[in-house]
Amino acid sequence: MMLQGHFISSLLSEKFKTQSNTTYQIWEYFRGITAPTFFTITGFVFMFLLLKQDKIGWNNPRIKKGIERGIKLILWGYVLRLSVGLFIGYTHESYYYTDVLHIIGASIILLCLLYLTLYKFGKKTFNGALLCITIGSFLFERYYNEITTPFLPEVVSHYFTKANGAIFSLFPWFGYVSIGAFLASLFLKYKDEKHFYDKLPITLAITGLILLFLSSPILLVLGNFTGIEIFTISGDYNYLFSRLGDVFLIFSVFVYARKLLNLPVFIKIGKVTLSIYVVHHIILYGSWFHTGLTRWFYHSLNFTEAILGALFFMTIVCILVLKFRDYVNKKAYQIQQTIFNRLPKLKSIFTKFTLNKR
Repeated sequence: MMLQGHFISSLLSEKFKTQSNTTYQIWEYFRGITAPTFFTITGFVFMFLLLKQDKIGWNNPRIKKGIERGIKLILWGYVLRLSVGLFIGYTHESYYYTDVLHIIGASIILLCLLYLTLYKFGKKTFNGALLCITIGSFLFERYYNEITTPFLPEVVSHYFTKANGAIFSLFPWFGYVSIGAFLASLFLKYKDEKHFYDKLPITLAITGLILLFLSSPILLVLGNFTGIEIFTISGDYNYLFSRLGDVFLIFSVFVYARKLLNLPVFIKIGKVTLSIYVVHHIILYGSWFHTGLTRWFYHSLNFTEAILGALFFMTIVCILVLKFRDYVNKKAYQIQQTIFNRLPKLKSIFTKFTLNKR
């Protein structure tokens, strides 16, 4: 979803991106499901692995791994935005804009902090907090979306508002992560019940349809009945709850197709999503040297070229990652160890930074 979405949106000619082009409008709608689904899956997978552990609090090994993973994603977000100009003193404000990797990384860290703060009060309190965060972040999006934060350093402010140019900010996107975590907790609680996998996709589908088609009317009715303005505002501009409905429908399909998704090739791809993101970003956008496909083909392809190109692009990226990831990681580790052997102080700093000694 992500690979073809970025490829087509970046390279398809603008003349095809019109309201009258039904094919493009359908594609654009489904492309809009990608980010909400990605963030929700992130919350689900992380919380599923966290709560599966018998140990709690700081003793849970997933806390250390989660914080380390979050830091790694944030760093990769900045590394991919590096350019040669930065090394000769030229900086551009867009370098500090937060993108999907920054926010996923920050969201994982925030989930860890929430867990560490609330686990002592029991699972019901923790689950309730996750659900309230999702509802609150979706309801109040119109209020906080354009808030300026002049009291914060620019690099930090982008995590909290898009007013200064950030592509993604923590909210409302953490709302999808928190609902994913909430679903993971429920999944672990009920997964051993009889007929669970028969009931789950139906429940997800019904919930998804309610969110998709009835969330706006429900919000408007609540606004009229209670006189609380936030319900009316959210009902008039309700895309977050609707997109969550799409996510629930996607999840219901995932459950039905779980046997197909358990094929080895899909499992391998699922384990290397970060590598896939990094490789696709470098090939498409060029990263450091800005010599990616967008430099030569930006908004220039017709429909046929874009579709065939997207299929080829997805295939090449997956092959590169699956075939050469282990080799690249091995070489990178060897280089890292060589540097650490020559600079033992750097090794000590790195070890503490990644929490390996926690």
